[in-house]
Amino acid sequence: MEEIKKITKRIKKWVSGNRKEFVLLCLILLIGAFLRLFRIGEYMTFLGDEGRDAMVVRRLLVDLDPILIGPGTSIGGMYLGPLYYYFMAPMLLLWNFSPIGPSVGVALLGIATIFLVWKVASLWFGQKGALVAAFLYAIAPTVIIYSRSSWNPNIMPFFSLLLVFSLWKVWRQKKYGFLVVAGICFAFALQSHYLGLLLAGPLAVFWLIALWEIIRNKGRGKDEKGQNPKASFVKNSIISLAVFSFLMSPLLIFDIRHGWMNFSAMKVFFTERQTTVSAKPWNALPKAPKMFEKINTRLIAGKSESAGKAVSLAFGVFAVYLAFNFGKLKGKEKSAWLVLFVWIAFSLVGLGLYKQEIYDHYFGFFFAAPFLIFAGVSQKIIDSGSKGLFVLLAALVGFLTYANLAESPVKYPPPRQAQRSMEVARKIIEESRGERFNLAVLAERNYEDGYQYFLEAYDARVVEIDAQRPETIASLLFTVCELPREKCDPAHSPKTQIANFGWSRVVDEWEVGGVILYKMLHAK
Repeated sequence: MEEIKKITKRIKKWVSGNRKEFVLLCLILLIGAFLRLFRIGEYMTFLGDEGRDAMVVRRLLVDLDPILIGPGTSIGGMYLGPLYYYFMAPMLLLWNFSPIGPSVGVALLGIATIFLVWKVASLWFGQKGALVAAFLYAIAPTVIIYSRSSWNPNIMPFFSLLLVFSLWKVWRQKKYGFLVVAGICFAFALQSHYLGLLLAGPLAVFWLIALWEIIRNKGRGKDEKGQNPKASFVKNSIISLAVFSFLMSPLLIFDIRHGWMNFSAMKVFFTERQTTVSAKPWNALPKAPKMFEKINTRLIAGKSESAGKAVSLAFGVFAVYLAFNFGKLKGKEKSAWLVLFVWIAFSLVGLGLYKQEIYDHYFGFFFAAPFLIFAGVSQKIIDSGSKGLFVLLAALVGFLTYANLAESPVKYPPPRQAQRSMEVARKIIEESRGERFNLAVLAERNYEDGYQYFLEAYDARVVEIDAQRPETIASLLFTVCELPREKCDPAHSPKTQIANFGWSRVVDEWEVGGVILYKMLHAK
């Protein structure tokens, strides 16, 4: 309670002394909240993956069925841990099992990330640069898209930034309690996407640096709580490891019970799948400049290639300046640039070793990094007092604002995927008339679970076909076709669910929510 009073007092003191910055920060957070929460139920993605996750969590809440593993990876046959499912659970329950709830949870975490970008940038570089970075993060289209749907990689930006910030607090401010925060964040990041493994690099580097400084000083001095630094560091390191191990334990239990299936898949992925990952770090170096430009284009420049080139050029010029003047930097600024350099370096090398297509959500473990770099560059220019550089900065910020708003996701009509799934589910229930039925979906990038979630939620008698169990084959099959009508031929489709149903014929069809729904019976 006393600690809360101290924090409240500090906040009130800061607000009273920084009213202009406070108002601007609130405005940025409101803009970010609007762009993430506006008609979120219609804009959010709700396809097979999202339906599968919602079904798993619903069964956890309704049947008290514990979860030991999370979603499977698209490459490598590996499974993530279940932390994201437990993150979803309270929001799904609060929204009365509507899948909108978990999406709102992700959006709220996205808004918190905007604040965290401002907080970190403000502490490292200064308030003006921090406001610029937070504003650009709030309006970035790629960031918005991955901040308003329930999907495991979408929580990674918050936890990765908090992890890196915690490492800085441990190293520079001797606040060793943040080691526990870092351990929790690493577990969440790792269970969001396996690219979170690349955060192990900065984690190890700054843990070792902090340890080395304690050894070099022979444990003299006190930490922030007046304790012996060596004892505090060791104690919090052990607690951090214990908490991390506890959060990862469900995945370990699953692996032990299933013959180390996940561990074996990871071993094959990193040691034998040479078409996917290179084992030679130097192979990533030639790709780094192009990769860095792509990162800036996709994250900070609103997907505009010209804006991405402009940002990359500005960062390149500043990097040269920083290299020649790094020794003159002092305190927080110097340590901040070192942290950012290590974070970005591990990210570029890791992504450079990956031989497949790099998708935008792969950047989740360092979403905030380019914006923090921009904060540092902006603050340096503002502090220099150079009118010419300030005009260039203002022009670049204006250009980026235009590029981001021009591609803002709210400009486009919402796909209404969840609403479509509900409408189709209700139509199926109406036409099934209480009979058992099977379900199939014909689509380019979707499968049954998005529709099946609502069918289960509405207590429909839907049965998943198991080819080894004839009793799972019902007398009715409903097929949802999301393809153009001329490509829909459900009776002759090789889709597994249709093939396992057996020879069939279409007896009726409807257009529902922009898709075609077929009612099928066994052919005589």
